[in-house]
Amino acid sequence: MKKRNGIHIPSHIVLLILSIICVSILFFGYAVPSFSGGPLGTVASYVFLPMQKGIGAVGERLYDTAQEGKSKNELITENNALRAQIEELESRLTNIQLQENELESLRELYELDQSYSQYNTTGAYIIGRSSTNWFSTFTIDKGSADGIKVDMNVIAGSGLVGIVTDVGSHYAIVRSIIDDTSSVSGMVVSSGDNCIVSGDLEKMTESNLIRFEGLEDTKDKVKEGDAIVTSNISDKYRKDILVGYISGIQKDANDLTKSGTIAPVVDFKHLTEVLVIKDLKATGAETSEGDSE
Repeated sequence: MKKRNGIHIPSHIVLLILSIICVSILFFGYAVPSFSGGPLGTVASYVFLPMQKGIGAVGERLYDTAQEGKSKNELITENNALRAQIEELESRLTNIQLQENELESLRELYELDQSYSQYNTTGAYIIGRSSTNWFSTFTIDKGSADGIKVDMNVIAGSGLVGIVTDVGSHYAIVRSIIDDTSSVSGMVVSSGDNCIVSGDLEKMTESNLIRFEGLEDTKDKVKEGDAIVTSNISDKYRKDILVGYISGIQKDANDLTKSGTIAPVVDFKHLTEVLVIKDLKATGAETSEGDSE
């Protein structure tokens, strides 16, 4: 294959030629205005002035591009700074909301503590719960080292949560009244009639309700909206702790007792702190810890 013959110009020669052209353009750029006419003026006006304008336009374009790039960089820097400020403000807002929620929970516990001031109570945080969406069983951060014992009653919100079933040195397990295995002796406040309050997770999931049964209401005094509290005949629960309000009632098939549903006063989906009543229920009589028998 034959090689094409061509003229090879050394690079330093090309650089020299370009340099001469640039110097010439600069010279005529300054010299042209002094030409008042004649052949040189004509040549300059047709050759060098367009070249000068082209070089000027390129220079302006390069300057504008540099300024535009600088402006974009400045905007990016400013945008990043604003994003950082927004993230910081959002973080502060979240912390404030968390503090407000915690303060509200503590305020509710304080008010509850005042409502049951006859009992010796201690606050505890919930540190774990069962695998369901409900706090049917959960773990608190206080145990035997804090004086917690099995069968101590637990309250929150406006009333009864459940009872301590297991205790470690620095933790305790609580079974709530909504758990399927829970059974609490209750009493209707308006009539003084007793009933059994039973946990029902399925019904809680469907309608936020639990059940009661075995109510002897022979005079038909009990109605929807009546409050149910823990009964004085309960073996483990202290008396007069609010459980909830009757939301439905019907006569049983035996025509002797009634059953129905209760709307608990405690929000069993959003528990964070509870109060543990450290006064155990004594069989046959109520005595506080440390009191003489």
